Amino acid sequence: MSMLSKTPSGRGYSYLPAVAQYSAGVVADDGHELRRHVMSPGLPLADGFRAIEELLARRNLPGTALCAIELRSPTAMTEDEFGDLNRRYRAELERLRILLDDANPVARTNVCPLGGTSAEPVIHAFTYARRATGPVPPTFVVAGSAEAPEGRDSYAGHAVASGDVSENGLAAKATWVLDEMERRLSALGQGWSACADVNVYTRFHGIGSLDGAVTRRCGQTTRTAWWQATPPVKGLEFEMDCRTVVPDEPSATLR
Repeated sequence: MSMLSKTPSGRGYSYLPAVAQYSAGVVADDGHELRRHVMSPGLPLADGFRAIEELLARRNLPGTALCAIELRSPTAMTEDEFGDLNRRYRAELERLRILLDDANPVARTNVCPLGGTSAEPVIHAFTYARRATGPVPPTFVVAGSAEAPEGRDSYAGHAVASGDVSENGLAAKATWVLDEMERRLSALGQGWSACADVNVYTRFHGIGSLDGAVTRRCGQTTRTAWWQATPPVKGLEFEMDCRTVVPDEPSATLR
């Protein structure tokens, strides 16, 4: 796992470098907080980024305050389709001058809700950094990870227990993702007990070995939500993210 890197120009957060399309996580710097805003309804990429820019401007913040994005895609994509989405997405970050040379500091989760109605990927929510107005607990976002390592030539080609959706196969996928969540949390200086929200995205709910793997690691002190959704690349089955953030106003819920 990469070491934590600070953003320049007083953006108010630090990040874990990962791949071109996203960082592995972000954490507020001292004296700052991360605030999460749910967009209802979700907006396609270009429209969504313009809406983010306008909302931040109303809060007297630059576009570079953006530090995490949550996408919802209509269906799992091929590797080529996913690459095209990432190029369009990264171009929007470049337009807002968020990228740091080749490094992308913005964390991201992208999942496909089962039975979703959007015809194209949309921005579901975003998180931004701002100065805190009072004492706040550490706020952070761990980017979504499915059961495949980042930065390889493909995701599905390196998936853990590829094609295996038996109980043992799913448990192996969950164990790998939980390990990755813990690596990212540790690099951010956090742990499961610090998480206000832990999200599990899979179509395989209620399977004992899968549920047990998550519960044993996350514990009962965290708020864990299971979503009927899949990772955004064909061949992947299980994804997680986690966070502790301040809800933005007007507040909204994922449920």
